[in-house]
Amino acid sequence: MNAPYSQELRLACQAALAAGELLHEQAQKSQEEFIVDHREAHDIKLELDRRSQELIEKKIKEVFPHAAIYGEEGISGNPHSEDRWIIDPIDGTVNFFYGIPHFAISIALERQEQTVVGVIYDPIRHELWEASQGGAVTLNRRPIAVSKRNKLSEAVLSVGMSKSAATMEQMLPHFLRLVQSAQKCRLMGSATLDIAYVACGRLDAYIEGEISLWDIAAGVLMVEMAGGIIDLKPHPSKADKYSIVASSGLLSLGVGA
Repeated sequence: MNAPYSQELRLACQAALAAGELLHEQAQKSQEEFIVDHREAHDIKLELDRRSQELIEKKIKEVFPHAAIYGEEGISGNPHSEDRWIIDPIDGTVNFFYGIPHFAISIALERQEQTVVGVIYDPIRHELWEASQGGAVTLNRRPIAVSKRNKLSEAVLSVGMSKSAATMEQMLPHFLRLVQSAQKCRLMGSATLDIAYVACGRLDAYIEGEISLWDIAAGVLMVEMAGGIIDLKPHPSKADKYSIVASSGLLSLGVGA
């Protein structure tokens, strides 16, 4: 007997793997070979971001033609659909562009406003995280769980910071305090992988003051199913932005989302 959402999970995995194959192939190129759609002071958008999302959308719409798509590279489909697929086609584009092999694809499905499927794929390490409500949460088909470390002095944390002045002012004091208290603090450049690493116990917590839903939707489901705790709050002034603390729930971090 199939687990709930098995068709949807299988589709998300197929789409992530297809996009991952594209990214793995393109990662061999030099910077000069990439088409840059948009460059900001601290971010880059590539033509490849769009191409990856288009590939994922095509796979999804072959099976669910009336679903809504909420992606970093655009919103499409039926806005009244009970299904909303949330897509980040390359999370860690700057890492990708500079040849740093730390980026991932994230695909989540919301059904009636509840996240029921999440998939994250790292095409460099060939690591595939999967989660579905009523099913299991796995990394390369093996069950995972959050870290059991309960001392902050032994913990490894990731603290993400957007480059807005307000968010930097909010997050830097937390970062400085945690740097002195934890075993290590990291800023790794891919929120998607940070939260997947919390789900499988590599990191003990991921803290971010301003993040988009497509970066974290799949990972939030994974952390919760792996026994962790999510503190997620809408940003007070920016639509579609959130603050988040994703953790094992065993540490006293002294910070809320």
